[in-house]
Formats: sequence, C-alpha cells, structure tokens
Amino acid sequence: MDLPRFAKKVRVLQTCYNSKVNPEIIYLDHAAATPVDDRVLAAMLPYMVEQFYNPSSPYAPAVQVRRDYQEAKRRIAIVLGGRADELVMTAGATESIALAICSGQGHVVTSAIEHASVLAAAESRDHTIVEVTPRGIVTAEAIRAALRPDTYLVSVALANNELGTIQPIRDIAEVVHAERNRRREAGDTRPIYLHCDASQGVGQIDVNVARLGVDMLTVNAGKLGGPKQVACLWAASSVRLTPLISGGGQERGLRSGTENVAGTMGFARAIELAHEHRNYEAKRLASLRDQLQARLTTAFPQAVVSGHPKRRLPGFLHISFAGIDAERLVFLLENQGVLVATGSACAANKNTRSHVLAAIGLAPELADSSVRLTLGRLNDEAQMARASEQIIAAVEHEYARLRR
Repeated sequence: MDLPRFAKKVRVLQTCYNSKVNPEIIYLDHAAATPVDDRVLAAMLPYMVEQFYNPSSPYAPAVQVRRDYQEAKRRIAIVLGGRADELVMTAGATESIALAICSGQGHVVTSAIEHASVLAAAESRDHTIVEVTPRGIVTAEAIRAALRPDTYLVSVALANNELGTIQPIRDIAEVVHAERNRRREAGDTRPIYLHCDASQGVGQIDVNVARLGVDMLTVNAGKLGGPKQVACLWAASSVRLTPLISGGGQERGLRSGTENVAGTMGFARAIELAHEHRNYEAKRLASLRDQLQARLTTAFPQAVVSGHPKRRLPGFLHISFAGIDAERLVFLLENQGVLVATGSACAANKNTRSHVLAAIGLAPELADSSVRLTLGRLNDEAQMARASEQIIAAVEHEYARLRR
C-alpha cells in the first residue's frame, strides 16, 4: 500500500467529516447511534480502496484480505472472551438476534422490555413474555417460573435500550444451567440456551461471555463507535444454529453473502478501543449523567427518573416531566441545538408509546412526558451545563404555555 497516499485520503475524509460537525450541537442520543471514531475509519479505509478484493477469490491479494478478515474476527472474539470460529458476522443486531432465536424449534422465554427485534423474533415461536419489576429488572425467579420442558431458548438483554437498566445475566445464566443439568441427569437431550443482546453496554460494562455465563451474545458495532449495519453473533461451539440466509456458504454456512471486510475491520478496532477505555469512560459518563440529573431534578423536583438508580448504564438518564408533551420538547430542544429522544429510535419511528415504559407500569401521562438522554464520547462537562440550561428553559417554557 502507498502509505503517504493512504494517509492523505484519511486526512481528506477527516476534513470533510469535521467540516460537517456543528460544534454547537449537543448530541444526547448515543443509544441510537454513535459517530464513527477516526481510528475506526482509518482501519476501514484500506479495505474500501486498495484492499477491495473479495475474500473468497483465489489469488494472493484476496487471500491476504481473507487472512486480515479472520484476524479481525479473532480480535473481536478476544474482547468477548471467545474464539473467532464462534463468531458469525451479520448485517446488524436484528439479524444476529433473529439467527439466535429462530435457529431452534420449541419454546422461547424473553422479557417484556426487550428490544422490538427480540420480541418480533420471539413471536415467530411459541413463547412466554415475563414481566419485570417497576425498576425494569428481569429477575432470575421470573425466568425460572417461565421455563417449560420444551424451552430451548431464554433471551434477555444485557442492558435495556431505553432505561439503561443492567440485567442480572449471571443469575439468569445459573437458572438456565441448572435446567440444562436437570435435563441431562433425567436423560433429556433437548437443549436449552441463554442468548443475550449486548447491543447496549459494550464499552461501559463487562461483556466477557464466560463471566456472563451466556451461550450466545449479540454485539452491534454501530453502538460503540463503529460502522452501522455491522454486528456479530457469538455462539458457543455447543450451540447448533440454522442459517437464515442461504447462498455461497460464507461464515461456515451460517450467513451466506460476500463478507463485509471493511465493516469487520472497523468493528474490531471499535470494540478494542471501547474495551481499552471502558473503566475510564464508564466513570466519566456516570459523572456527567449525575451532573445532568442533579440539575434537572433540582429545577423540577416533580420530575420522575425511571430505571434502577444503581443498576443502570453510566450514560443513561430517562426522565419524565409530568404534563409536558415530550415530542414538543424534543423539537424545542432541537431548535436550540440539543438532540434528545423520547425513547428507542425504533419506537419513535413507529410513533407508538414505549412498550418498555408500559411494562414497568409508568403512567401513560408520564410516559408521554419522558425523554431519554444518552451520553457518549461527544459529551463533556461544558456540554452538560449548556444542555441542562436548555432543557430547563424548554420545560419551563412548556409549563408556562400550559398555564396560559
């Protein structure tokens, strides 16, 4: 590769990118999407330009691309605590989730606050939806009570995508392992697996598959500073998967289609960076979140913060301002350069009330008055001060309007 020419291309791309970024905008929706890190972009670019070869081709440059691709998978697997041959690369978390849930026949157990992609896949099977606590916790006891002799899969997210509530995955894993052992001792060969959607949480909490005790794990590059539409499903070697896409037999026959080499290279770099800076970033985001929450709840003592106060992702703040139309608040804040969400991007796109807020028993008037503020690497203390000022002003404006 001509390194000087490549470096010039990177600088041109970065200049174009930076010129489009408005420093006045405060982005508080990192749970929906994260900006691609410059180092991730640099890792991807060679495989979009010089090393564009199809990794299935037989000639030397393509063979080298195949080696690079496999090495990137190995690097992803190391962060997860698995092996490269246990990874299936996909075109997004939704596909990874579908591959995990729809690979078996039988009964599926999941929770009422899972992402829409999990619930939609579960609906294609005989399934049980377990309720959660008012703090948004999926308890191991609820999972145990929902198991049946024909249950083949339990799927619970590592952390909820609206509340940021961190689930007791290890406790749930112990329930699944106990059921597996019971079946084995009874001579029952029917499998039971635990799948965990870790789309939210990578880079903020531990995602080592052995420590979590999971059989399958979904990770989404677009949520951790990597490219969108790139994800993976880690599945232990004991798990038997059924392909959803047939064709050329890529990914050990489990996901046919030409491999997204550039996306996978970006994924590998993004997850390495997230893992490397996890402890520092978690503390930083928790501090920023607490500052923002303190300012808002001081200004509006009647505000309701949803989710578990201790078991939540560092960058998450879900808050309701009773009586305020959240959609109007979002537009008012956008006009002031503060970008927030009313809930998950999927729910907002369908213009529906959040099923997560309904599941935790939040009153409809509070659900309609809630916003989700999710912090990330674009945010700092100065932004939190400005954001709180703008949010307080917008909420006060709306209360004054309602009093007129």
